[in-house]
Amino acid sequence: MTLWIRRGAVVLVLLAGVSVYALQQQGGGRGGRGGGAEEEDVVLPNGKSQKDEILKAEHRQNIKDAADLAELAEQLKIDLEKNDRYVLSLATLKKTDDIEKLAKRIRARLRHN
Repeated sequence: MTLWIRRGAVVLVLLAGVSVYALQQQGGGRGGRGGGAEEEDVVLPNGKSQKDEILKAEHRQNIKDAADLAELAEQLKIDLEKNDRYVLSLATLKKTDDIEKLAKRIRARLRHN
């Protein structure tokens, strides 16, 4: 069971890293989604594109969440390695829930774009 949890945590971290990289590569130049005319971009008072600013903020948040995800995965690995019994503590189970929530948040942001 420990091996599966460890592999799952590694896969989540790798998925987050690949997702962040893919987001960087796409940039702001994507085609329309609905088959209709593209939405007109709103320009903020500082002269920057609202869409670009939202994408930058989401990108920064994805990087922060990916770092948090990696840290939680490492803590989970340490907890599992130092536990000599086959019973997990509630704190360890909470870490797995937090890892799952972070991964879902990152995925939701990437799908939004």
